[in-house]
Amino acid sequence: MDQLRYKPIAYVVSEELVKISSLLPSNKNRSLLVHSLFSALRLPYFQFPNGNRCIQILKPRRASPKELSIYHTHEYLEYALNPHNSAESTGLQGVEFGLEDDCPPFHGLHEYIRLVAGATLTAVDALKDDTADIAICWDGGRHHAQKSHAAGFCYVADCILAILALKRPNILANPVKKPRVMYLDLDLHFSDGVSQAFHSTGSTGTSQVLTVSMHHTAPGFYPVSSLSNIADTASPSFDPFCLSVPLKQGASNNTFLRIWPIIERIKDVFDPDYFVIQCGVDGLAGDPMMIWNWSLGGEGSLGWCVDRIVNRWQGQKLFLGGGGYNSVNAARAWAYLTAIAIGSPLALDTEIPHHNAFPQYQPSFTLDVPAGYMQDQNTEEYLKVVEDHFDSVINILQDRLGPAGAGSSNTTLD
Repeated sequence: MDQLRYKPIAYVVSEELVKISSLLPSNKNRSLLVHSLFSALRLPYFQFPNGNRCIQILKPRRASPKELSIYHTHEYLEYALNPHNSAESTGLQGVEFGLEDDCPPFHGLHEYIRLVAGATLTAVDALKDDTADIAICWDGGRHHAQKSHAAGFCYVADCILAILALKRPNILANPVKKPRVMYLDLDLHFSDGVSQAFHSTGSTGTSQVLTVSMHHTAPGFYPVSSLSNIADTASPSFDPFCLSVPLKQGASNNTFLRIWPIIERIKDVFDPDYFVIQCGVDGLAGDPMMIWNWSLGGEGSLGWCVDRIVNRWQGQKLFLGGGGYNSVNAARAWAYLTAIAIGSPLALDTEIPHHNAFPQYQPSFTLDVPAGYMQDQNTEEYLKVVEDHFDSVINILQDRLGPAGAGSSNTTLD
């Protein structure tokens, strides 16, 4: 391994974070499973050839109301951070702030918001302080949260807060340079909260932030958003820095292998300083959503994509969690991705070690999340439409960023 890779990755976790994240109504006890498998596989103790540990465990701080207000409205924070409103029923005012249906209030909500946002910002701090080139916060990745309300199982917009923090100039390192941040969302669902936050209608300039969401598309599938479709590049509302790669049912390794060069081309043109990767795993086979047929290993798999990001993309990287409603498979996936991030990938047939959650890994008791037998409806004709569309998009990006490509992030940006 290159000596530069001997810098440990930052992994954000604490007992308090696990306890509060495990109360999340949509993913009860998932955090406990995820970090228990991380420990059972002894990933915290992996070492580089020079004897240093590959992972630095960081205890998350709580985000302050001031930090949260960089994006969220005062009214939402005043209500959601009030412990008296962390109850099962909050009445009409709770409904106003989205605390109903898929985002019910729960005991500890006020602590959850501050700790999850603080965990993601702790990871950001490690990148900006240059103590790590890769940071991981699997309890983050809440990409549906809106400025003024909760949405889609998401109560705090930690992805947006992370991007806003990363795009600010580093006063100590280079106070002139305005960093570019590329957000890539691998979740089954469109990143509506993040994409809407950075979408600019009618813009003809450049941007410090580029968002790309690879997601499922179907009439009425959550979240319904005009930004989730293949955009009309001739429309006045088109923004080449807010991109969507909609995929049909059954998306498999072959589909991701086919479209991944699109992501590579976008990355090369934009040339970001930082990457924020939302690694939702609800597109893996075996998830209760039963929409995609993505697997953990093999060409075009989730692991294959993350391996390329880790080992071939230049720039600092923040990996976040997201969706994933088969909690055992989420634990498998994020442990596997963590091992890739530290440069010590685990075999897919690695046996799950004995620990408290061991019985839940039946019947295979291995790390793998294999593909199922769902038919991939992403036809050759459809994928050609996607590719042709992005040929046009990338040409527009190149025109916006100038003949020097994206290497000039010292210029004044939005």
